[in-house]
Amino acid sequence: MLLFLNQSFEAFAWATPQVIVGISLITMVFTALSSTITYAKRKRIDYKAGILLLTGCIPGGLLGSWLNQFFNENQFALYFGLLIIVVSILSFLGERKPSQKTLQNKKSNLRTIHIDGETFRYHISLFPAFVISFMIGILSGLFGIGGGSITVPALMLVFGVPIQIAIATSMFMILFISLISSGAHIVLGNIVWEYAFLFMIGAWLGGTIGARTNQSIKGKTLEWILRAVLVIVGLQLIFDGLT
Repeated sequence: MLLFLNQSFEAFAWATPQVIVGISLITMVFTALSSTITYAKRKRIDYKAGILLLTGCIPGGLLGSWLNQFFNENQFALYFGLLIIVVSILSFLGERKPSQKTLQNKKSNLRTIHIDGETFRYHISLFPAFVISFMIGILSGLFGIGGGSITVPALMLVFGVPIQIAIATSMFMILFISLISSGAHIVLGNIVWEYAFLFMIGAWLGGTIGARTNQSIKGKTLEWILRAVLVIVGLQLIFDGLT
């Protein structure tokens, strides 16, 4: 939204890619905090998986924050749009269902979750989780997306995590990723505080409302909402980057 406003209105000339990412990450701290509190009360967060994935996300986030300074507005929009389209395509592959043989071999770290009358079983392996989370951290620090739009499809496609748990766990992770990455952007001077404070208030309210709404929507409906949003945003960003 800020990229679009920057290119459309002189009043948003301050919204450079670096400032946008900085404000986005600061905002995500409050979105993630309010959402995490709501999801924690409903016991939707897989804390073990979240902490495991954070081992790669945090160093990746610091690296991505440093790389962000080398992008101009058009490059930022174009690459960000391409990333979102790739993620949206991956989301159409659907949730991976681990085989019973695979799950039987992973009894020590097997997760069993009951949601809406269904039982889900999945396992998260250490090395793939670290590699994926490191890449997510880089993209989060680079584009200021918090990592949720990548973490959720990754958890579903690679590890077979149900979407309700994937969303809740990603928000738990985003809280810590955003804290670290936004700290790096503060040091780099990429925060315009008079605007950032307004986004913080909206993020807290929006995060709480979104998390509560999530509880009343079926998993399949959430998947299609996620896909639609990703496609629309990705195409708009690519168009902005090429014009």
